[in-house]
Amino acid sequence: MTDIINLMNDLLWGSILIYLLVGGGIYFTLRLGFIQFRHFGHMFSVLKNSRKADKAGISSFQALCTSLAARVGTGNMAGVAVALTLGGPGAIFWMWVIAMLGMATSFAESTLAQLYKTKDEDGNYRGGPAYYMEKGLGMRWMGVLFSILLIIAFGLVFNSVQANSIANAMNNAFGIDTWVVGVGVALLSAFVIFGGIRKIARTAELVVPVMALAYLVLAFYVMAINYEKVPDVLALIFKSAFGFQEAAAGGAGYAIAQALINGIKRGLFSNEAGMGSAPNAAASATPYPPHPASQGYVQMLGVFTDTIVICTATVAIILVSGEYVPGGEITGIELTQRALSAEVGSWGGIFVAVAIFFFAFTSIIANYSYAETNLIFLEHNHKAGLNIFRIIVLGMVMFGAVSSLPVVWAMADVSMGLMAIVNMVAILLLSGIVVKLAKDYNQQLKAGKLPTFDANDYPELQSQLEEGIWYNKDATKKE
Repeated sequence: MTDIINLMNDLLWGSILIYLLVGGGIYFTLRLGFIQFRHFGHMFSVLKNSRKADKAGISSFQALCTSLAARVGTGNMAGVAVALTLGGPGAIFWMWVIAMLGMATSFAESTLAQLYKTKDEDGNYRGGPAYYMEKGLGMRWMGVLFSILLIIAFGLVFNSVQANSIANAMNNAFGIDTWVVGVGVALLSAFVIFGGIRKIARTAELVVPVMALAYLVLAFYVMAINYEKVPDVLALIFKSAFGFQEAAAGGAGYAIAQALINGIKRGLFSNEAGMGSAPNAAASATPYPPHPASQGYVQMLGVFTDTIVICTATVAIILVSGEYVPGGEITGIELTQRALSAEVGSWGGIFVAVAIFFFAFTSIIANYSYAETNLIFLEHNHKAGLNIFRIIVLGMVMFGAVSSLPVVWAMADVSMGLMAIVNMVAILLLSGIVVKLAKDYNQQLKAGKLPTFDANDYPELQSQLEEGIWYNKDATKKE
């Protein structure tokens, strides 16, 4: 079984996904006029008014926190350590590259998710890749395929990965048996996910900003007391990314390939750009400004925060600590714990355990919310069916807590890769609509107006959109 999983990983990540994700990121960066660089400041402007919501949707800030809850987890603390161990410091450079390109990809998928969102039976906004595949492309079969992959990946496999890191971190810091941790995490998760999407959003809104800020403050402290090492660390990352460190030994080509593959793999796992996960949260929001593109800007900020800010903080802690050993056996969350303990004392490992607990716990509940949205897309919105699925999710949390790390990570890589392929094909086919929406938004912004989307300006889209969400009846009367 492990051999089959590894074979699929090699096929997906050795060629297909590298070309698709990097190529897609470059494509959207060019078509959107380097939007992630030109409008970098505007992401923060949109965030200023992101607390507004209505009875149908959560606020843009809650949507950002929900997507960050899914993004900021094991990928930022354990995944970075895995990337360093397998790909060397150069892998971090490629994580940065995939994040910067991924910001444009994230803008595209989140904008489309907002445009094609619907309302569920309870009157809440729902949407995501499955919905724009069905409505935008007219390919429900594609949406069904994506939904099944997402439910497997996020509802089941990724939650095992998160639980695995929590259990290992707690075991390393406090000596608690992994199965005991698994039971505790499952019970806490049950308390939140049985409360529905709004409870998930409120929990993420409270926990994520506090823990992210605390982690960053500690990382800046570690860099401040080791300021003389920072230039060397940066030089090491850039040299390793292009094989300069290994050139003398004749292994530059292999080193670059390993850095590239592991950097992209762990970068995507961390920031999720192009994977089709964050759009599920983006679609649940009531955007302000009231235009699909505004959620594109909000979710671009999510990618930047996750990888460029939080992942880099972990990298800095590990590399300045001296705990990183090329080809060493210590990896994952244990390496991050050892690195922080070396800098601030034994309580550093405890802090990482607490941080990974909250980060990974919020990832579990956010991942579940994504899976629930896609279960509803498959027309399984029955309360009994949802409750059965919730119990299965909690079972996977227990499984992850007591399973070995390599198998769980390998399964995560396969499911993530298949999801990304289906989603990237869809957003590339719908790229023309993304460009139109971005131009419309920015033309209104330049004219000094509050960007507002009116479906009447897009007659070619009206038949594809959910009635009563973007369709402006007043505008029709004026005509």
